[in-house]
Amino acid sequence: PYLPCGASDLGSAKLTVVVGDTHFSEEKVLLVQSCDYFQALYRSGMKECWQEEIHLKSLHARGFLITLSVLRGETPVLDADDIVEAIECAAFLQVPALTKHLIDLIDSDNCLLMYHTAATFGLMGLYHAAALFIRDMYAELEAEVRKTLPAELISYVESLTQRVFVAVGAHVTCGVDETVHAASRTICYLDENVNHWKVLTDLPLEASTSMAGVTVLDNKLYIVGGVHGVHKQVVDSCFCFSVDSNSWSRIANPAQPRYNLSLVGVDGRLYAIGGEYERTVMSSVEIYDTNSGRWGFAAHLPRPSAGAACTKTMGRIFVCLWKPMETTDIYEYMSEKDEWLLVTTLIRHQSYGHCVVGHRDNLYIMRNGPSDDFLRCLMDCYNLSSGQWSSLPGHFANSKGSLFTAVVRGDSVFTLNRTMTLEYTINSRNWKPRQQMKGFPRSGSVWTFLLRLPPTQTTSPPSLTLVNNVNR
Repeated sequence: PYLPCGASDLGSAKLTVVVGDTHFSEEKVLLVQSCDYFQALYRSGMKECWQEEIHLKSLHARGFLITLSVLRGETPVLDADDIVEAIECAAFLQVPALTKHLIDLIDSDNCLLMYHTAATFGLMGLYHAAALFIRDMYAELEAEVRKTLPAELISYVESLTQRVFVAVGAHVTCGVDETVHAASRTICYLDENVNHWKVLTDLPLEASTSMAGVTVLDNKLYIVGGVHGVHKQVVDSCFCFSVDSNSWSRIANPAQPRYNLSLVGVDGRLYAIGGEYERTVMSSVEIYDTNSGRWGFAAHLPRPSAGAACTKTMGRIFVCLWKPMETTDIYEYMSEKDEWLLVTTLIRHQSYGHCVVGHRDNLYIMRNGPSDDFLRCLMDCYNLSSGQWSSLPGHFANSKGSLFTAVVRGDSVFTLNRTMTLEYTINSRNWKPRQQMKGFPRSGSVWTFLLRLPPTQTTSPPSLTLVNNVNR
């Protein structure tokens, strides 16, 4: 379908691409399926589709080499020169996979370069993603932004809103007559300007956050599963809250009812990982495609797990599977192969993990302190690039589980309990307390996440009339 000019065996055909003085030999099928430039070329019927060699005179060889490595499934780490040449290639050849990889690499060291270069070459997906990252860290980056960026780029960043820290307690479903109970079923955000928690919305009466999967994907909040009743009956409705429309809707239920699951969202998909059903721990995994509105099964976990610590970083999903009491296996889900790959194992005496947080190419594993001291927390760091473990120095105060609800915004980590919200700054080998704010006035388990509110967001909750968009 891509080669109207007459070439037949696309699968085995090779193409030599000359970039500068460097010759690259690559399968046509990879280039055509992954790059809009080559797809358009071979659909055009122009004389180039008959040639065995094509010259790309406007690109740099290093940028094309990076492009090929990403198309082969690699995740190269890029320096400043690499970033510029990769953006140039991504824009000229229109390579979605390379654009996604660049977005996954955005951090405080390269975000201004990514933003400015993406604007120069018109790579709009990266341009917007970098602008959002800069907005989230504007307090730290504003001086550099004003010194290095042109006025129109500064104006675009300032037109965006920073993500806010959001929390909701564990609530079961609520009957229509239970007005007192319903009044406390609120999702709140921390207004950092006035150091006060404000109501964002009420939970739908039929929704449960008790032992549910709760996560944010594409600035929408999803609630899957959960329980009600003393016998842990699974809630048979799943919900999505759209910040932009300020409304709730239902989504389809997983094929396998589950509670005490791990839920994470990446690239337009929700991953419901493990959990329990009728008090049986499961290893099954289901994926929800937000475009089609359908669930489908993925590869099972290596072993059954409920409430497993799970995180995403650099567009990758990681889950911690514990072997009580001393061993932590960390697996990554490889979406291309639909399999779970063992990344590393951590062994610590008299300890098991509670939470994992991803920041750049580091995974931070929080666990209870010496001799199961739950008032102190120890932290280990695994670097994905080097494959090395390190222990962060000292103990972290962990009164009532604050560190076990950590979320990352830029180079900051937000934790909370009833007493305080504490923001840490992530340094190379340490977390340093940055500021202390008001705690979340709820007892029991708490879910935390980040949402980007519209500039006109009010504190009044939306109507609880649900839009029924379940794809059955």
